Amino acid sequence: MLFDSQTYSNRRAVLREKVGSGLILLLGNNDSPCNYPANGYTFRQDSSFLYYFGQERTGLAGVIDSDTGKEWLLGNDIDIDDIIWTGFVPSVADLAAECGVSNSAPFNELTKMLGAARKTGRKIHFLPPYRHDHMILISDLLDIHPLKTPAAASVELINAVVDMRSIKSQAEIDEIERAMAIGYRMHTAAMKACKPSVTEKSIAGLMEGIAAAEGAKVSFSSIVTMHGEIFHGSPSLRKLEAGRLLLVDAGAETVNNYCSDNTRTMPINGKFTQKQREIYSIVEACHDLVIEKARPELKWMDMHLDVCRLMAGRLKELGLMKGDTEEAVRAGAHAMFLQHGLGHMLGMDVHDMEGLGQVYVGFDDEVRPSTQFGTNYLRLGRRLKAGFVMSNEPGIYFIPALIDKWKAEKMHTEFLNYEKI
Repeated sequence: MLFDSQTYSNRRAVLREKVGSGLILLLGNNDSPCNYPANGYTFRQDSSFLYYFGQERTGLAGVIDSDTGKEWLLGNDIDIDDIIWTGFVPSVADLAAECGVSNSAPFNELTKMLGAARKTGRKIHFLPPYRHDHMILISDLLDIHPLKTPAAASVELINAVVDMRSIKSQAEIDEIERAMAIGYRMHTAAMKACKPSVTEKSIAGLMEGIAAAEGAKVSFSSIVTMHGEIFHGSPSLRKLEAGRLLLVDAGAETVNNYCSDNTRTMPINGKFTQKQREIYSIVEACHDLVIEKARPELKWMDMHLDVCRLMAGRLKELGLMKGDTEEAVRAGAHAMFLQHGLGHMLGMDVHDMEGLGQVYVGFDDEVRPSTQFGTNYLRLGRRLKAGFVMSNEPGIYFIPALIDKWKAEKMHTEFLNYEKI
């Protein structure tokens, strides 16, 4: 475990107080098969379960009674048939003691525990499940259709978890710094390897090897592509071509499950053309503006729009945009070039807590999500707080299908110079 037992005990106590009443159910993950049952994907524990219980083992669940303060770790002890394949694993009772939980029980006790609580009308709080085995389990336990379990999740628990996990302790920030250091070595290795005739996949493999050797794994599937206009472009066997750009969006996850995420663009032959440099310098200026201005209490939505204004103004200087900058951004014309949000939270998930619902993680009563194309992909808009960790990822993209569509529809002709775009 990354932290001592008292840290996990304190976190659960705060969670219990925030939720107020009822039983809190936090499910750990199970092994997930790839192409047949015994060939599984690399195990990754659920982040919220890790945050409150710290244990990496499969097949566990945590229950916290908000009214009495009693806590349980539930799971089945490993038998000899498993031990000969995986080695010794501590008992569930030992795992419970290690994270400061007084009570342990076999996993099937969960059915009795929750059944008894339901009979007395007590609320069962659970987070939105994102794996289908958990949807089915919750369906069996609580008599909810599996596909309706995400919508039935406890808003009180979601808000409590978001409140706590959003603010990183110094120890968590230190761990994210370790993920950043691995990410730095990944990206610099990619820059050194980026040459004509090298394939996208070879660079992706080089980076993923560094992530696995120095941490746990990559924090998400690496994006390594000459087609930077495709946001989630998977690396292929295409050979890199002189004169083109390579976009690399990749990060690392430490062995303690904290993540990094960086996006960089590089000239394949080692030198930008004039046009490439002009666009790159705008993105660089937008990135630096965030470093200069971001601070606690600033609305991230305002930061995003400040970047959009700077970008639009600089694109006007190149003749790609025109008209009043403020009006252009208000109308959403800048989304011809920036179709996503400025950045997102980082933590135990690379898009931290995204599975809990971005409307809870990134927004509040003061700042609501935008419905405007481009800005509607902003994952967080609320005021920053000390302890938040944010990615800083502005970009300029030339997407042929979008250009053709807007041009045919005569979209924002007062702000976009289609002849030069």
